[in-house]
Amino acid sequence: MEFFRRATSFSFMRTRKVWYALSAVLVIISIVSLVTRGLNMGVDFTGGVTVQTSFPGPANRDAVAAALARAGYTEAQVTVFGSVRVLSIRLPPTSQNTDALRARLEQVLQRVDAGAQIQQVQNIGPQVGGELERSAIEGIAATLLLIFGYIAVRFHTWRLSFGAILAVLHDPILVLGAFSLSRTTFDLTVVAAMLAVIGYSLNDTVVVFDRIRERFHAARRITPIEVLDQSINQTLSRTIMTKVVTLLVVVALYVLGGPVLRGFSLALIIGIVAGTYSSIYISSAAALDCGLTAEHLLPSASKKPVDSLP
Repeated sequence: MEFFRRATSFSFMRTRKVWYALSAVLVIISIVSLVTRGLNMGVDFTGGVTVQTSFPGPANRDAVAAALARAGYTEAQVTVFGSVRVLSIRLPPTSQNTDALRARLEQVLQRVDAGAQIQQVQNIGPQVGGELERSAIEGIAATLLLIFGYIAVRFHTWRLSFGAILAVLHDPILVLGAFSLSRTTFDLTVVAAMLAVIGYSLNDTVVVFDRIRERFHAARRITPIEVLDQSINQTLSRTIMTKVVTLLVVVALYVLGGPVLRGFSLALIIGIVAGTYSSIYISSAAALDCGLTAEHLLPSASKKPVDSLP
């Protein structure tokens, strides 16, 4: 299935400097916001209290969240936990001791359902949150290093690796900037979404890079800028179709998934849009400006056939 009925012939590379400027502005705004405003860290990173509650029948999550807000717990995060009769409540750090907090929460919950019971109250210390934050940073850093190595080995040149790394850095920075500006809660589900965004963006980038190599092998007399334009145009329908279908699902998740999944789905929406743009105007364009030529991609073309598998 093709998104466009006719083959496209857009001159993507000739306008790349305009898009460089736009990306630079967005990245600078994101970094400034991160430095000055920071992120609205969730309980996963700041520490806090998790409360597991059970109900005699299906729990009304919205009613529980509203009751907690009226009682002063405005930052409480309420999620269904394993069963429709069990809810997990996450609260920011509090000065109340465990027994006093348990008694107070029982009063609030029993106004919603007289049969509500608290099964467990657990404190998450800031040390645990710090360890999770370090693990998240280490996971993202390891992912970027592996991507650089994979692209360098796969395509025989650092120029494409450099472009790919710029693209996968560009997308998470924009996601972080959007979360900083909007003050949306940043938790482990958002970290998972960011890693998914990196993988999704890399997949598109590799598809375009494979087509670039094929075009260099098939048409060696045309200029590199023409090769890149042709390659991007030939993969454009596939890129748009996959992204539109994915966005339909993620937008539905954002609208219908409730506050618990809002951060996760928002990160995916921003990342998918940014990843589509960066696979065209960041990764490929940066490789071109680093002097990419056919010789860099086909160093041994005369000795063995080119691997055209993705």
